[in-house]
Amino acid sequence: MTGVHYTNCTSPLNTVLTASAWPPSSTRSHKWKEDLLASSFYNGRLDRVNVLGSETTGHTGCVNALSWAKGGSVLISAGDDTTVRLWRMDTENAEQDYGFVCDTVIQTGHRANIFNAQMLPHSSRIVTVAGDKQVRVFDHEKAPGHPGDHGETEYYARQAAIRVLRCHSARVKRIVTEDSPDLFLTVAEDGSVRQHDLRVRHTCGADSCPAPLVQVAHDLSTLSLSPLTPYQFVVAGSSPYGYLFDRRHAGRHFREEWGQPPDADEVTTCVRRFGRLSRGAHERRGSEHITGSRMSSSNGHEVLLSYSADAVYLYSTKDDPQPTNMASTESSIVPPNRKRSPERHDRHLSESETDMDQDRMDEDALMEEDIERIRAESTPSPPRASRPNVEEVVDEEDPDQRETDDDEEDEEEVRDDDLVDPRYVGVPVIMPRSRFVGACNVETVKDVNFLGPRDEFVVSGSDDGNWFMWEKETGKLHDILEGDGTVVNVIEGHPYLPLVAVSGIDTTVKLFAPTPGPSRFSRLENAESIIKRNAEAESARSELSNLWLYYRLARQMAENGGAGEGVVQCPVQ
Repeated sequence: MTGVHYTNCTSPLNTVLTASAWPPSSTRSHKWKEDLLASSFYNGRLDRVNVLGSETTGHTGCVNALSWAKGGSVLISAGDDTTVRLWRMDTENAEQDYGFVCDTVIQTGHRANIFNAQMLPHSSRIVTVAGDKQVRVFDHEKAPGHPGDHGETEYYARQAAIRVLRCHSARVKRIVTEDSPDLFLTVAEDGSVRQHDLRVRHTCGADSCPAPLVQVAHDLSTLSLSPLTPYQFVVAGSSPYGYLFDRRHAGRHFREEWGQPPDADEVTTCVRRFGRLSRGAHERRGSEHITGSRMSSSNGHEVLLSYSADAVYLYSTKDDPQPTNMASTESSIVPPNRKRSPERHDRHLSESETDMDQDRMDEDALMEEDIERIRAESTPSPPRASRPNVEEVVDEEDPDQRETDDDEEDEEEVRDDDLVDPRYVGVPVIMPRSRFVGACNVETVKDVNFLGPRDEFVVSGSDDGNWFMWEKETGKLHDILEGDGTVVNVIEGHPYLPLVAVSGIDTTVKLFAPTPGPSRFSRLENAESIIKRNAEAESARSELSNLWLYYRLARQMAENGGAGEGVVQCPVQ
């Protein structure tokens, strides 16, 4: 590693040819390398250094999935075109600092968008999940391929697929690998988390699939765990809360460890919930949705949750649970947990952030009357019991009825546990340590991530085509970078290099790294106007989404003869 200067980053891929050059020879060496990598993010200005794909090469649809494999020497991408592409370091091209070439294309055979793709550790197996409810496993290194365009080796599903799993009954959204070439977890919108073991064969269907690790009563869209605490995992979806499950059951006393006795009929226990003091300024009760989660790989206890139409929140499984009332909209300031000092918490909330939240709430109050009028004119109002997840429209000509309904709504607003699976209503709730604002998360499913060797930064995509980077300890906005022509959904940092892969609605993958001189793609100087536009866009898009939900509800009721039967799908893709 002698001669590598990450702050300037002239040609790191040609210096670090393989991942085997990186693993530390001693604790001191490892710490020195982490310090060097961290300083490159703090002191260097990130800029776009490469674009993978073009109008004639690469993906032909949105890129929904990115993951690093083979110690960071391979970048896996997948998306709406149902193909998986393997981009490898181009160490032969000395003119390109961050050169990657696509040498493998897998035609997966999925019949809907691929949402996630991961390579299983210690193997060449690649797992994909998609909107067709299927989990597919490929091993291209043991399959016969054929030459394709642009020097790429192409594989079809019948050649490379080694397993097709149909255990889930709805769209499968995320994969979490374990330290095994055979074991991995998946989460789906059927509300289940399943563990798959490729060593054990079964025929899907007729209740012959292994029982899920988790089964909840609402859609799930995200799953995460830390390699330091693999016995715990976090799930979240169309609920006001994220859920922490622990699967250490055999011979353990959970009442003493967590204060939550395990269910004798289940193989996991929900030991904590992650909540908020209040909903976002433009969220509506019953439509709360968490699009992304991430557990820290450097400490094993910090958790990130990204709420649609709100912000990114940081939690810790080590914090003591506290009572929470999400109905309050007086303030979005996050209270400190008992294991955090108030002084440290105050640093996470700047005056500009508080002012921006107040502006959002004022704007929401001004728009509320018009929005309610539009809803009343465009949507029939069935009885409350038939639509528990939608606010009732009040008859403006009957003040007494309005007052009565308002009182009833106030009582119901306090009981947010009405929206929670009854089995988990009594699970203690942990409040967030920090709140990161500025990005707009309404249109698509945005992931969230840590960045840096010790997870020093928090990153998120945004509907405006930028991706945001905050300092975790201070909550300070570190940078805003243009990462997509429309929307950024996925951000993945390289395991050993100061290199970040970004993708979204575009058909290309963008690479960012510290470079000398000013950054061409940094938008930090325009942070104030960008954040203001995002707040305005979030309000407009959130209201449009709510009206669309009402339209779908009315249409579904008409199809059911006005009975209000059935469940309205979450409008988030």
